[in-house]
Amino acid sequence: MRYAIVIEATATGYSAYAPDLPGCVATGSTVSETENALREAIAFHLDGLREDGLAIPQPVSRVDYVDIVAA
Repeated sequence: MRYAIVIEATATGYSAYAPDLPGCVATGSTVSETENALREAIAFHLDGLREDGLAIPQPVSRVDYVDIVAA
């Protein structure tokens, strides 16, 4: 599966989440560290859902950019 993730800068580093997996979050000092931490969090989250007999959410979020002309 391929889940969209969002990584945001914070005052002390970075935080990240997967929109299709509510509650699945991670933090880190660098973008790379945060992405790796979220990758592990997603795997842990999905394992927990499987162990609890719950459905695995399908990835439906889409990531894109829009160009805006700055005034």
